[in-house]
Amino acid sequence: MRQKDEKRRMSSIMAPGSYRRIAFLCLLSLGVPTLHGCVVVAAGGAVLGVAHDRRGGDVLINDRRTQLGITDAINRDKGIVHNNYRVKAVVYNGQVLLVGQVESAATKQRAQGIAEQIEGAQHVVNELEITAEPYGFWHRREDNALSARVKTALLDITSMPGFDATRVNVTSANHTVYLMGIVSHEEGDAATEIARNVGGVDKVVKLFEYREPDA
Repeated sequence: MRQKDEKRRMSSIMAPGSYRRIAFLCLLSLGVPTLHGCVVVAAGGAVLGVAHDRRGGDVLINDRRTQLGITDAINRDKGIVHNNYRVKAVVYNGQVLLVGQVESAATKQRAQGIAEQIEGAQHVVNELEITAEPYGFWHRREDNALSARVKTALLDITSMPGFDATRVNVTSANHTVYLMGIVSHEEGDAATEIARNVGGVDKVVKLFEYREPDA
């Protein structure tokens, strides 16, 4: 009886519909950037999942270059980044999101000014928090874990044929989740609703660029 129960349990885990979730979770645990570019995961000779980025290769590369440029420029400004103060830049299709903590309104504005000067930055959404006590390592780790939970939860959207969870970029900061990506209104609404119901999420901010499904 125990052997039969074990066989049924294994059959459920390895069912075809489970492969995509298992692969996605493995990629998250390894730190693979599944939300950027194309990811192909194979197991047993079968392709388990392909992420089709709607930005296109050139835009994706430009976004990455812009993100690195902003991060480097801000990190070199010790008036902004010092002690535990940290600024994170996320770039998607030219839109720049700044999250993290700074010590004053002046440093918040300076960080935005630096980001705006980097080639490829078309629009800056400045969500930097002004605080006298910046968050430490464990708080940032909680943010990363929250992003991972939201990304995984998006895999539960199965009612829309062709929906690809990897097209939604997820960034978390102090229990607020920011969603970016090129999506249809239906896709954006579904992703937002899923994110709102993930444990630990206090607020969801939509920064989507909307496009028709066949675009």
